[in-house]
Amino acid sequence: MLDLDGLELTTDEQQLLSQPEVGGLILFARNYASPVQLTELMRQVREVRPDILVAIDQEGGRVQRIREGATRLPPMAALGHLWQQDQKRAVAESVELGWLMATELRAFGIDFSFAPVLDIDWARSGVIGDRAFSNTAAGVAALATGFMQGMHEAGMAATGKHFPGHGWVRADSHLDIPVDERSLDQLEAQDIRPFAHLIDAGLDAIMPAHVIYSHMSEEPAGFSEYWLRDQLRGRLGFEGVIFSDDLTMEGASVAGGFPARAEKALHAGCDMILVCNNRGGALEVLDYLSRNQVEVSPRLARMRGGEGRDVSSERLQKARVIAAGLMEGA
Repeated sequence: MLDLDGLELTTDEQQLLSQPEVGGLILFARNYASPVQLTELMRQVREVRPDILVAIDQEGGRVQRIREGATRLPPMAALGHLWQQDQKRAVAESVELGWLMATELRAFGIDFSFAPVLDIDWARSGVIGDRAFSNTAAGVAALATGFMQGMHEAGMAATGKHFPGHGWVRADSHLDIPVDERSLDQLEAQDIRPFAHLIDAGLDAIMPAHVIYSHMSEEPAGFSEYWLRDQLRGRLGFEGVIFSDDLTMEGASVAGGFPARAEKALHAGCDMILVCNNRGGALEVLDYLSRNQVEVSPRLARMRGGEGRDVSSERLQKARVIAAGLMEGA
């Protein structure tokens, strides 16, 4: 999965997307100017590759790529604050926010957003912070399950991130190589619980963290067979898609150059690897994939967007009122 430079598809990018090793496209804020422009960009993309998976980060709060022309979503921590007062209402509103986010994206033909965040807010990580639903495992599990339910009702698959939990480390894996020194027992008692809960509830995909959990493995989770094969596939019984986090992040640099990062992520168990904001790195990975004839994972087909249920103007209005109310309190 790679990205585009601007608001329309260039000739070079048409050729890039036509390569069979490219299975996904991730959109960023630079790819959006208006609903009309995005509709045209998606038409151009689908004309070249009708089958390509198109993704975006549309979590809400500070991680929302489409803002003008879409409902401004609150940071998910706003639901956590409500959870402390009224758990039933918080879960119900989380369902509506997940449905609203997914419904608006599906209207453009975008297959899925990389959401929900399943990290716990330990009040330590600046890069996670209010992106987390709650500061408790129970709160994250309940609210994220509701959000996923809403996404599913809108015809969108859900991706939980960042396994097995990014909320404890202070370092930002975009800029550093974080190390979490907690034991497996500590992680299982808290951080892994939301992932286990959502897996049981039908989670479609998971994105591992570029974090080293030093008691268990010397490699970041996204490059670790221990985490992806033994723990995620084996102990937790997860059968969905595993996406690597962006291989251009500093937390991925311990694996070596871009071809080495791709090889290690795929060998560890990732179904699709992301290379974002570095066209040279993406081309290196494409060359590696073409030379090594890596097979397409059959799991990826489940991430394709589908038809939503109850896409009514009444529900849209209700969900937008909920979003606005949570924004005011955020």
